[in-house]
Amino acid sequence: MNWSKQFRIKPGRAVRLADRDAGWTDGFKDKDDALDALRENVALMSELQNLLYAERKHALLIVLQGMDASGKDGTIRHVMSGLNPQSCYVRSFKQPTPEEMGHDFLWRIHHVVPARGEIGIFNRSHYEDVLVVRVHDLVPRAIWKRRYDQIKAFEKTLTLNDTVILKFFLHTSRDEQRARLQERLDDPAKRWKVAPSDFTERKYWEAYQEAYEEALTRCSTSAAPWFVIPADHKWFRNWAVSQVIVETLKGLNMKFPKPTYNPADIRIT
Repeated sequence: MNWSKQFRIKPGRAVRLADRDAGWTDGFKDKDDALDALRENVALMSELQNLLYAERKHALLIVLQGMDASGKDGTIRHVMSGLNPQSCYVRSFKQPTPEEMGHDFLWRIHHVVPARGEIGIFNRSHYEDVLVVRVHDLVPRAIWKRRYDQIKAFEKTLTLNDTVILKFFLHTSRDEQRARLQERLDDPAKRWKVAPSDFTERKYWEAYQEAYEEALTRCSTSAAPWFVIPADHKWFRNWAVSQVIVETLKGLNMKFPKPTYNPADIRIT
């Protein structure tokens, strides 16, 4: 089965998150099956990363978005655990700095996209500028409305220059978010991960859902697709993200470059 198609948002298709089951785990009998499949994919990703780095014809940009406690950090920790940090990095995007605010909203994004041969992982991304700024009315409606087309043009430029883009929305239910936030409050080792704002943001749940739906609908393209990943079950979320990455990298049909010398002429003394 091509799981990439299962989760991919087709260009032009309207997205309604309430119609998508955040707890869906079809295809797996239990957690152990998914963990076994994840381990296989992590090993495959390591091999494919080596090919990507050696060939240096493509870059891979992975975008992770989701509500608070949807599992962006956990996805990075579990799915990317086998990758070589020599050609893989993570960038987190929080509130813009004064320097970043002095430029267009894509400036801080463009200069950290991965080079050919690299894998770049964005924990949040340029989509914050059509999400949080919309929900909290940080810029006029006319400004954030035109950013959808600007984002699509930006991503098209990247893909035309050999960057493969995979955008994952980690879809969690409101009840699951509540449980995860409570777990963090109850666990002294996890309290540092939350702030009072994480709890006050819950009252904007519906507004964020609407903002995400428009971003997913308007900005999923054939070249830079969005994938909606059921994320109430962490084990399924991790496997699903890894599966899409593996299928995508395999689809590049990468090959190791031929040496510029004749190995038969080399004599090791």
